[in-house]
Amino acid sequence: MDRVKSSMQQVPNAIPKVIRRTGGANSAHTFWAAVNRLPLSSNAVLCWKFCHVFHKLLRDGHPNVIKDSMRNKADLTDMSRMWGHLSEGYGKLCSIYLKLLITKMEFHIKNPRFPGNLQMSNRQLEEAGENDVNNFFQLTVEMFDYLECELNLFLGVFSSLDMSRSVSVTAAGQCRLAPLIQVILDCSHLYDYTVKLLFKLHSCLPADTLQGHRDRFQEQFKKLKSLFYRSSNLQYFKRLIQIPQLPENPPNFLRASALSEHISPVVVIPAESSSPESEHVVETDDLVDTDIPVLPTKFDDLFGTSAAVDPFNFNSQNGMRKDDKDRLIDQLTREIQALKEELESFRLESSRLCQALRGRVSELEAELAEQSHLRLQAVGESEFLKAELDDLRRAREDTEKEQRSLTEIERKAQANEQRYTKLKEKYTELVQGHADLLRKNAEVTRQMTVARAAQDEVEAVRREMQEKVKAAQEAADRQERGQLEELQELQKQLVSSQVELDSLKTTMASSQQSSAALSTQLATLASEKADLVQSLTKVEAELVARGNELERVQSSLATERESGVKTAEALQNQLNEKESREQALESQLVAARWSSLQGAVEEAEKIIQDSLSQIDDPAHISCTSSADYLASRCQASLDCLDRLHSAREAFIADSTGVSELVRAVTQCGHLVADTIVQGSATSHMVPVEQADALSECVKVCGAEALALLGQMKQQDNLAATDNSKLKAALEAILATAEKLRPRGLELQQGELGDLVEQEMAATSAAVESAAARIEEMLNKSRAVDTGIKMEVNERILASCTELMQAIKELVLSSKDLQRDIVESGRGAASMKEFYAKNSRWTEGLISASKAVGWGATVMVDAADLVVQGKGKFEELMVCSREIAASTAQLVAASKVKADKDSTNLHRLQQASRGVTQATAAVVASTKSGKSQIEEKDTMDFSSMTLTQIKRQEMDAQVLVLELETRLQKERERLGELRKKHYELAGVAEGWGEEEEGLCW
Repeated sequence: MDRVKSSMQQVPNAIPKVIRRTGGANSAHTFWAAVNRLPLSSNAVLCWKFCHVFHKLLRDGHPNVIKDSMRNKADLTDMSRMWGHLSEGYGKLCSIYLKLLITKMEFHIKNPRFPGNLQMSNRQLEEAGENDVNNFFQLTVEMFDYLECELNLFLGVFSSLDMSRSVSVTAAGQCRLAPLIQVILDCSHLYDYTVKLLFKLHSCLPADTLQGHRDRFQEQFKKLKSLFYRSSNLQYFKRLIQIPQLPENPPNFLRASALSEHISPVVVIPAESSSPESEHVVETDDLVDTDIPVLPTKFDDLFGTSAAVDPFNFNSQNGMRKDDKDRLIDQLTREIQALKEELESFRLESSRLCQALRGRVSELEAELAEQSHLRLQAVGESEFLKAELDDLRRAREDTEKEQRSLTEIERKAQANEQRYTKLKEKYTELVQGHADLLRKNAEVTRQMTVARAAQDEVEAVRREMQEKVKAAQEAADRQERGQLEELQELQKQLVSSQVELDSLKTTMASSQQSSAALSTQLATLASEKADLVQSLTKVEAELVARGNELERVQSSLATERESGVKTAEALQNQLNEKESREQALESQLVAARWSSLQGAVEEAEKIIQDSLSQIDDPAHISCTSSADYLASRCQASLDCLDRLHSAREAFIADSTGVSELVRAVTQCGHLVADTIVQGSATSHMVPVEQADALSECVKVCGAEALALLGQMKQQDNLAATDNSKLKAALEAILATAEKLRPRGLELQQGELGDLVEQEMAATSAAVESAAARIEEMLNKSRAVDTGIKMEVNERILASCTELMQAIKELVLSSKDLQRDIVESGRGAASMKEFYAKNSRWTEGLISASKAVGWGATVMVDAADLVVQGKGKFEELMVCSREIAASTAQLVAASKVKADKDSTNLHRLQQASRGVTQATAAVVASTKSGKSQIEEKDTMDFSSMTLTQIKRQEMDAQVLVLELETRLQKERERLGELRKKHYELAGVAEGWGEEEEGLCW
C-alpha cells in the first residue's frame, strides 16, 4: 500500500517523461489517447489531477506537446464552461485551472520563442520583441493576461481552504496545493519579464501612454506579493520549494536607473524533493477530500493492468491478447529503466543549478563588497563636505551682515514694482480703448453692409416696377389699337350701308317714276327696306354699345396710367431717400475709419512718449538688458515698420482696409517703445562711451517715431509720409547692439577649441612666471633685508611659493581631467567639435583659467610691493583669497562633466585642497608678519589733565563713528561692485542671451 501511495505521488513527475518516450515522434498523441478514455466530465477530483499533470507536461514536455494539445482546445473550453456552473469545491477550481491551461497554450502558440517553462535569457527576451515597440507593447499585455489567470488560480485555491487549520499537512489540502508549485514557477518568470518589458517601454514611449500598464502592474504586484508571502508560511511548500520574496515597493518605471535595482526572483526546488524516499508520505489512503467519492489510485491502473471492471483497464476495452499484454509490460519495463536514467540526469541538472546559484551568491557578495567600498568613499566625501559646510557657514555669516545693506535696494525695487503696476494699468486702458475702436469699426462696417443691401433692394424694386408699368402700357396700347380697328371696321360697314341705302333711295325714286308694273317690286323693295332699316337699327345700337365700351376701356386705362405714375413717383422718392441715407452712412463710415486711425496713432504717440520719459526716470537706472535681446527687439521693429508701410499703401489704394493699418500702427508703437526702453536698459550695462552713443541713438529713434506718427495724423499728408528716417535710426541701434554682443558668441568651432588650449597654456605660463618672480624677490630680500623684516619676507614669500606650486599642480591635474572628459565624451568627433558642442562648459573653463592666471599675476605684484615696504598686507591677503576662489571655479568647471570614479578627478580634488591650505598659509603668514612689523604706539597719560583726556576721548569717539560710517559705505560699495561685476561678466560670457530683459 505504501508503494502504491508513493507511486501516486510520483504521477505528476513521471507521466510527462513517459509521454515523451511513448508519444511516437515526440508528440502528445499517446497522452491524449489515454486521457480521452477518462471520465473527466463526471469526476472533479480526477479532472483536477488531470489539470496538474497536463500543466507539468506543458512546462517540461517536448515543444510539440503544445501544438498537439491545441486540437483539444475546444473540448477543454467546453469542460471549463461545464465545471464553471459549480460554485464551490473542485468544480470551480477545475474551471479556473482549465482557463489557465488554455491561456498558456494560446500564449505559447502566439509567441513560439517562449519555451513551456518560460526560461529565457535577456537576449532572447529582446529577440522575442523583434526590436519593435509595438511588439513589446502587445507582449506586455499578453503577459498581464497570462499572470492574471495564474493569480486567479492562486486565489481560488486559497479561498477554498480553511486557513485557520493546518490544511497543508492534510490529504485534501495537499491535493489542492500541489499544482501551485507549477503556478509559482510560472509567476516568478512572468513577473521578471513584465518588469523588464515595462522598463523597455518607458524608455521608448511617453509615461502617459503607459499609465494603464503601470496601474495593472501595481494591482498584480500587490496580489503576487501577498500570495508568495502566504505560500512561504505553509509547511507543505517549505520542504518542496523555496519561494522568493518580492521587494517592499514596486519598481519605479519613471526612473530608468531603477532597472539596475531590480532583482529577478529565483524559485529553488531542492534536489531531494523529487525523490520518493525523502518525501513525507501522508498516512491516508489517497490525496482527496473525504466528502468526494474515492477513485482507484493505483499507478499501474493508468496503464491498463487492473481488472476488467476497472475503468482504466485498456486491455479489456481494446480486446488485447495475452501476448500483446506481455509485450506492453516489457515495453513499460524498458520505459521505467529509461525513466530512472532520466531521473539521474535530472539530479545532475539540479546539482548544476545549485552550482549556478552559488555562483550568483558569490556575485552578490562581490557587489555587496563594492557597495561597502562605495559607502566608505561616501563617508570620506561627507567629511570633505562637512569642512566645506563650515566654510559656507562662515561665508553665510558675512552674507547676513551684507543683507542689511539690501533693505534700501528692496525699497527701490518695490517703488519700481509700483511704477510697473501703474504702467501695466495704463497699458490695459490703452488696449481696452483699442478694442473699443475696433468694435466701432466693425459696427460701422456692418451698417455700411446693411445700407448697401438696402440700396440693392430698392434698385431691384425700381426695376421691377418699371417693367410692370411698361408691360401695362404695352397691354393698354394693344387693347386700344384693337378697339380702334374694330371701330373703324364698324364705321366702314356703316358707310357701306348708307351708300347702299342711298342707292336704294335712288332706285326707289326711279322706280316711282316707272310704270305701275313695278309696284309689286316696290312693295317687295319696301319690305326689304324695312328689313334693312331694322338691321341698320341693330347695327347702330351695337355701334353705340361698342362706343360705350370703348369709353369705359379708355377711362380705366387712364386710371391705371395715373396709378402707375403715382407708384413710380413713390418708388423714386424712396430710392432718393435710400441714396441720401447711404451717402450719410458712407460719410459716417469714412469719418469713423479716420477717427479710429487717429486714435491708434495718438495711442502709439503716448506709448512712445512714455518710453522716452522712462529714460530720464532715476528708477529706470536699475533696469538692465542684454545686447542680444535689444537686437531681437530692433529686428522685430524693422519688420513691423515694413508691415506699416505696406498697410499704409493698401489704405491709400482702398480706404476700407483701415483695420490692418490700425493694427500695424499699434504694434509698431509698442515695438518701438520696447526698443527704446531696452536700449536704455542695455546702456546701463556697457562702458560710458558706448552707453552715450546708444542713448543718443535711442532718443533719435523716439523723435523720428513721433515725427512719423505726427505726419500720419494729418489726412492730407498720409500719402507723403516717409519712414526712412525711423528705419535708419532703428538700424543704427541694431548695429550698436551687434557691436555690444559678447565676443564668445562669435567664435567658430575651431576658434573655441583653440581658445581653451591657449587659455590653459597662458595660465600655466602665468603661474610659472609668478613662481620665478617670487624666487627672484626672495633672493633679493635675503641680500638686502635683515632681522625681523627678512624673516617676515622669507615666511611670506615661502608661503607664496608653496601656493604657486599648488596652483601649478592644480592646473596640470585640470588639464589631465579635461583630456579624460574629452576622450570619454567626444565619441567619433574631434576635440574641437567636442568643445564647440559643449560651448557653455568650454566658456566656463576659459573664464576660470583667465581668473587663475590673472590672480597669480596680481598676487605677485602685491607681494613685491609688500616686500619693498610700499604695499599693504591686506592687499596680499585679498589676492590670495581671490586665487582660492578662482581655483575653486576651475575645479567646479572641470568637475561638472567628470566621472566620479576618475583617478584624475581625485587628483584634482587633492590639488584643490592643497591650494586651499596654501592660501590659508599665505593669509596666516601675512597676518603674523603684519603683527611683527607694525609698531604699537603707546600713549603717555602722565602729562594729561582730565579735560585733555575727555577731549581726546570725544575725538576718539568721533573717529570711531567716522570709521564705522566709512566702513558701512565701503561695504555697500563692495556689494555694488560685486553686483556690477557679475552683470558685466554675464554680458561678456553671454549668460543672459535667452532672457527677454528685466524691465517692461
